[in-house]
Amino acid sequence: MKIGTIDVKISNISIGVFVFFTLLLIAASMANPGIGPHLIWMIPCLFLLLVIPIALNYMSRSQYHELAPIYEQEAKTVKVRFINENMIGKIVRIEGVVERIHFQFLNRPQYSVADRTGAISVKMFTSPDENVKVNDIVEVYGQVIRRYMVSGEPVINCVIIRKFNRQSQE
Repeated sequence: MKIGTIDVKISNISIGVFVFFTLLLIAASMANPGIGPHLIWMIPCLFLLLVIPIALNYMSRSQYHELAPIYEQEAKTVKVRFINENMIGKIVRIEGVVERIHFQFLNRPQYSVADRTGAISVKMFTSPDENVKVNDIVEVYGQVIRRYMVSGEPVINCVIIRKFNRQSQE
């Protein structure tokens, strides 16, 4: 679904929750015909089960859209091996191959991106613009953060991840 220039994506879990509660409401209304007066507030609640995730995804994706040009301008290209504790808070750009993807079904994907010097975890807190798969060559723009806010190894908080075609760059 597109709202303005933002391509909004709703997670499969949100759709599943909506379908589950819709079926539950249908079953309850068939089993108990006296439930009619309660439908006045149950149907809007079902509607909100879809609207709230869509609104949250729209807000996060529009925020990332606004940040993208800033990150493209300020990012320094680095190799994964050189990302360390001293780079916390720095905006970086890396190129690499996607080795693993986690939590894509939640619209909060976490990638393991590797170049010839090493691998790093790349977290994205919204759904990406492109459908990135394992073994895709990507470029990542993001900020180096700690894995667990105050502790843990450095990871990249990704703002942009896109498939990279080296031939088109030359």
